[in-house]
Amino acid sequence: MRGALIAIVATACCACTAPETPPNGFDWGLAPGIEPPPVPAANPQTAQKVELGRHLFYDFRLARNEKRSCGICHEDKKGFTDGFVRAVGATNEVHPRNTLSLSNLGYRESLTWVHPELGSLEEQLLIPLLGTDPIELGFGGHEDELTERLAALPLYQDLFAAAYPGSPNPITLESVAMAIAAFERTMISRNAPYDRYLRGERDAISDDARRGAELFFSPRAGCSRCHGGDDFMAIADDSGEVMAAHGFFNVGLYNVDGAGAYPDGRTGRHSITGDPDDMGVVRVPTLRNVERSHPYFSDGSGASLEDVVAVFDRGGRLTDSGPNVGDGRDSPLKSPLIKPLGLSETERGQLVAFLCSLTEEEFLTDPRFSDPFPRDE
Repeated sequence: MRGALIAIVATACCACTAPETPPNGFDWGLAPGIEPPPVPAANPQTAQKVELGRHLFYDFRLARNEKRSCGICHEDKKGFTDGFVRAVGATNEVHPRNTLSLSNLGYRESLTWVHPELGSLEEQLLIPLLGTDPIELGFGGHEDELTERLAALPLYQDLFAAAYPGSPNPITLESVAMAIAAFERTMISRNAPYDRYLRGERDAISDDARRGAELFFSPRAGCSRCHGGDDFMAIADDSGEVMAAHGFFNVGLYNVDGAGAYPDGRTGRHSITGDPDDMGVVRVPTLRNVERSHPYFSDGSGASLEDVVAVFDRGGRLTDSGPNVGDGRDSPLKSPLIKPLGLSETERGQLVAFLCSLTEEEFLTDPRFSDPFPRDE
């Protein structure tokens, strides 16, 4: 099914996969020194397109049964996640993986937990919109119904006309994908307390957070080897030099058979490739606003930051009861970068304090990213 979706976009928006920096015509609202994300030449950034995308992102009419929106699964105050253990679609179908944060989505070269080659926001949008296994928004096979629904509304007649001036038929599946992608690219979080600390505001973070940062970037803990770069999700060497934009690892969450197996439905990239070496392998997520994006891990099995830090401190998770008994620390498939750290309770708390310093309250409450529709409380 995924191949068919990509083919649709390749036909409608074949140039969207070649990112280029657009001419200076859009006000990103960024602080000096912060570069905007790359933008496809075929989908130039405009304020009108972003406003259309914001409405579409939050509109329940983008679910065929009108019971979901992009904004339900990516809620601003939750770090643009949903707070569920695993995502839930419009038909209440539970999905195999936890919802990823959209913080700084436009900078990513790989967009999902398990598809390293999927890097276009325009392409990715069609997966939740049209996908049928599992169903998220439910318009797969009913694309004309979506565009007809939008075209019947004066609100969207005006918004599409403004976003795509001169187009004889502005309301298309392609233009929906382009507008939502344009809106998502504006979700830029670069002013958390830790950012301000690095810019010289020495009191922007607590002493515990500062000590946690020192530990995070130290060779002893090695956290930044997998969570490096501006968004704390790049592969870096011990000096902090970024070696790759993204990494894919097995971090030792499970070992249900003593040979490294993960439970059915939680096997990560293995579920796509079938390669035994891909068992449990998933992409490293961003740590931006991670305090608000719980639960954690690709299957949502980490309830708190304290839980997550404890797993990495131990060098893998021990499950001693229930259906998934096993010691992930002993998994032969676990990344060699994951090893016991021997942290004290104080040090674990300091790491958590540092992670919380990556929360940008202004970003999570920014009206530019908020729901434009009035809702009953």
